[in-house]
Amino acid sequence: MVWMTAAEALHVLNVRPQTLYANVSRGKIRTRPDDDDPRRSRYHGDDVLRMARRANGRRKVEAVSAQAMQYGDPVLPSAVSTALNGRLLYRGHDAATLAETASLEDIAALLWECSPAEAGAIWPAGASGVSPVATHDGALTAALVALARRSALDPPSLGRPAAELRAEAASVLATLVAALAGAQPGGHAADTISRRLAIAWRAEQHEDLIRRTLVLMADHELNASTFATRVAISTGASLAAGVLAGLTTLTGPLHGGGAAEFALLIAQAQACSAEEAVSHWRDSKRPLPAFGHPLYPDGDPRAAALLKRLPKISPHAELALAAEQQAGELPSIDYALSVLTAACDLPEDAPLILFATGRCVGWLAHALEQVQANRLIRPRARYTGPVALSAGIY
Repeated sequence: MVWMTAAEALHVLNVRPQTLYANVSRGKIRTRPDDDDPRRSRYHGDDVLRMARRANGRRKVEAVSAQAMQYGDPVLPSAVSTALNGRLLYRGHDAATLAETASLEDIAALLWECSPAEAGAIWPAGASGVSPVATHDGALTAALVALARRSALDPPSLGRPAAELRAEAASVLATLVAALAGAQPGGHAADTISRRLAIAWRAEQHEDLIRRTLVLMADHELNASTFATRVAISTGASLAAGVLAGLTTLTGPLHGGGAAEFALLIAQAQACSAEEAVSHWRDSKRPLPAFGHPLYPDGDPRAAALLKRLPKISPHAELALAAEQQAGELPSIDYALSVLTAACDLPEDAPLILFATGRCVGWLAHALEQVQANRLIRPRARYTGPVALSAGIY
């Protein structure tokens, strides 16, 4: 059963209606209007069952602390961005609305809290003199190497003026872009980031879509990569080291790798059918890639903002229909990145490059915020191993 009635959800959870509604408002249980009665709601079965598995009753302090480290609960206070009522907000501004006209540089100025004078001054200085790293192993390798080199040389972030750090943030972003896009004939250091990528991919006619995508990818609360960045910066590490920490998380398939996982689902759909591919994938008990997001029960607004400007293509459209029918899941931003890549004939690694380039702005915004907080992030572990076996073991 993909969607439950309120009565069914309350029976499974064994809670009062107020508790069910509280979990919905916190984004822990997705909901949608009942097709038979739009005044009522239905609740996502997988979310309800996941919540039901949690221990009932009053939780101890260590249990609360442990759960705070799991997906969906706030870990650190932040004023950079939030997902609220189905929208993504950058310092209170709707990201989808900003994507209509803003450049990634504009979003950086907003998230980094640059003054108007700074916003116009840091980019030429930050972009000049940045050379791409020679590599034959791909854009991600080049970016990791470039940031690692800076991490070994750049000064610590703590105790430095905010304006100086914002200028350094622009330079770190320029280093990442140079590594990912490389030096392109006809390009110029003063070009916008979206234009540099468009030139690199010989997709100048699609620059506006690239620009919109970068804006929508700029930040997304305290996700895994952002948390890694903040942990690194909390030690006083350089901005480059913080961004490197965030970038390394994108090498894992569960964050930033959704488009690559979705490519496997596309291959299955091409080999049989979209309906069979989704069914087989769900039978394997793996999360369905590129569909569903706990923060957006009514659909990922970033995906919606892009998909309305992209054509429907096969087998993507058929997979979207099958995912909704079989799992009650709607397309996420990973789905939109895959459609964009296929429709615009972008390189295979374009989704990862767009993710890393856009999100670097958010990583740096959180890094700057963490510098201001000036405290070490050091969670405690709840030990579950054996007790001391003898007095001589330490």
